[in-house]
Amino acid sequence: MKLKLDIDPDIVAMMAAEVAAGERAVTAAMREAGTGLKTAWRLQITGAGLGARLANSIRSQNFPKSGESLDAAALVWSKAPVIVGAHDTGPLIRSKDGFWLAIPLPAAGKSLRGGRITPGEWERRRGLRLRFVYRRTGPSLLVAEGRLNTKGQAVVSRSKTGRGKVTAPIFLLVPQVKLPKRLDLARDAERAHDAVPGLIVANWVEAKL
Repeated sequence: MKLKLDIDPDIVAMMAAEVAAGERAVTAAMREAGTGLKTAWRLQITGAGLGARLANSIRSQNFPKSGESLDAAALVWSKAPVIVGAHDTGPLIRSKDGFWLAIPLPAAGKSLRGGRITPGEWERRRGLRLRFVYRRTGPSLLVAEGRLNTKGQAVVSRSKTGRGKVTAPIFLLVPQVKLPKRLDLARDAERAHDAVPGLIVANWVEAKL
């Protein structure tokens, strides 16, 4: 017994069109999901008061970079993963050398290199020596003898009479600090993941209309 199977060219064309529609739907869905997650993470960061600069460190990339595929994917990441990750997990931070963490107070000013100023940099820039003050209750201090300028920062006093001279707290010293958890990136990632099937169906139906 011999069977012969003929495939209607119209059916082949319909199958090819359906695959192409699927490729377009999946690619569009992943693009929407990736863009949506990037936007959600950026809004979380700015909403937590961490600034637009850190928010803009969130980037996204679609794969394939060109064309359409049933295996399309989206990658969302941060160009500042250590900082973003710290605010996402709320880690316990300890000094690398096992001593104190120096937290600058307003009188310390800012670092010329960006970020927080260190006691060593502060002494080199201000020309003042820091003095350790132990406190039994509360954080210990690094203080300096000088005057406060119009910005509230401690500087060298030029007064020969000592007028305006103060003992200014420059750094708080703590053995460790618990960074508060200010972000929940996993929440938005789960929402984006759960939305993918619906996005695929929506884009597939739209392509047929």
